Amino acid sequence: MTEAAISINQLCKTYEDGKKALDNVSFDVRRGEIFGLLGPNGAGKSTLINILSGMVSKTSGSASIWGFDIDQDHRNAKASIGIVPQEIVFDPFFTPAESLEVVAGLYGIKKSERRTMELLRAVHLDDKADAYSRTLSGGMKRRLLVAKAMVHSPPILVLDEPTAGVDIELRQQLWEYVEELNKSGVTIVLTTHYLEEAENLCDRIAIINHGQLIALKTTPELVGMAREKLVELTLDRDISEESDAVSFADDQFLKAEVVGPRTLAVTYNMDQTNAGGVMRSVQKRGYEIVDVTTREADLEDVFLNLTRKAA
Repeated sequence: MTEAAISINQLCKTYEDGKKALDNVSFDVRRGEIFGLLGPNGAGKSTLINILSGMVSKTSGSASIWGFDIDQDHRNAKASIGIVPQEIVFDPFFTPAESLEVVAGLYGIKKSERRTMELLRAVHLDDKADAYSRTLSGGMKRRLLVAKAMVHSPPILVLDEPTAGVDIELRQQLWEYVEELNKSGVTIVLTTHYLEEAENLCDRIAIINHGQLIALKTTPELVGMAREKLVELTLDRDISEESDAVSFADDQFLKAEVVGPRTLAVTYNMDQTNAGGVMRSVQKRGYEIVDVTTREADLEDVFLNLTRKAA
């Protein structure tokens, strides 16, 4: 099927206090992909997700989920999406199994068709099926939210900061489950502050800042926009004279910083020079290089550069 999983067209949201949370945002999420939605705090990501979930009313524009307009066919639109909220919301007096059963009942799923234990096993909570939800750890509660979002087997799963407060092992388990869901055909929309997660998981990424869409590219294309590289040089003697330290900030370098008595960190644009050029420049000033380490630019560099420009 070629129709978009989610289609957003000129979506706007202005609150009563005049704050414009979304400003003519338009993009499509393709069926079957893992789509990253990134942006700083307050950028408008949660507002967009809340509009899709029906919790917030848009000011103008349109949105459809799995081909169903969120206004004209809101029932089918809601049935086509599962949302894992950023906030941990749960009933402390229900067990995980009871929580899933209640949600299944709300969706009108027959008891013979419910997948309560299957979902709890998938998120590694089957051993806590009959424990009160209030006794679960923060990571367990977040995994319970994922299971609740999948009760009605929606074709789209939206994860709003799903790994916040989750330790590394549980985070890895969660992503393994998400990747399994995606392989089975579920479209995933992810917001996260862990940019390495987005870089490793997402097929395409949209970046929102101040309510506006400032980038929408495949992950390799976004990472390819990072033309800055950092090389850290350990020299044979102390950089003692201030004039020496200043002189390293050659025109071909974006930044040169003394980070230790004998350590110089140089940031340069790969379109203008390379690590060899940096080392030659340092050697011309009479220093010998003892050690060299480099760091490639990544999605975090692109993200910071784009959001600074849009500020």
